[in-house]
Amino acid sequence: MPTEIWQTPIEIAIAGGDHFKSIQNSREALETLMTCWPEKGRRSFAIAKRACMKSLSGEADHAAAARAFQEAAIEAGILRP
Repeated sequence: MPTEIWQTPIEIAIAGGDHFKSIQNSREALETLMTCWPEKGRRSFAIAKRACMKSLSGEADHAAAARAFQEAAIEAGILRP
């Protein structure tokens, strides 16, 4: 499984906004989506999860996974400005 480092890490708020986490690749993004994501029912969550899984299996570009993860974080209101 490739663990390509994203060009720019994506920072999100966790634990109710008290802490921040820097996501640097699709593996970290998928782990975050599955363990501490606040809104797992949204379409952007499903798209990000699928993009990260495809990136890890080599079926998709890791930059696409980063974009999908960032969009999901924006929609969930946890992207660090």
